[in-house]
Amino acid sequence: MTAMASTTIVFGILLTLLGLVGYAMTRTSMTALIPSLFGLLLLILGFLARSESLRKHAMHAAAAVALVGFAGALFPLLRTPPAPRAAIAVFSQVAMVVLTAVFVALCVRSFIAARRARRSA
Repeated sequence: MTAMASTTIVFGILLTLLGLVGYAMTRTSMTALIPSLFGLLLLILGFLARSESLRKHAMHAAAAVALVGFAGALFPLLRTPPAPRAAIAVFSQVAMVVLTAVFVALCVRSFIAARRARRSA
């Protein structure tokens, strides 16, 4: 599962960059930095997951953070028509939904594989 720690760090970097680029392009809304908050949390959890003793808890926390990020980005997209919002805001939300959904799916797949490996051992 050390591969998932590295994967968590990569997704953390991507979300952090998404937020920073979104903010740099708008410079008007602090909410553009929301993906960066989730990215920084994933970065921290990814580095913690490199420790054998913290791996299981850190990865479960990372999956939970990503799931909250997914819901937090998806529900406003579904609720509000995109017309009154800036295109960069819509792009940022859609990108966050996709990144967090893929990460959660990878986590679930990893958790299932780890459980199967423990059972067969």
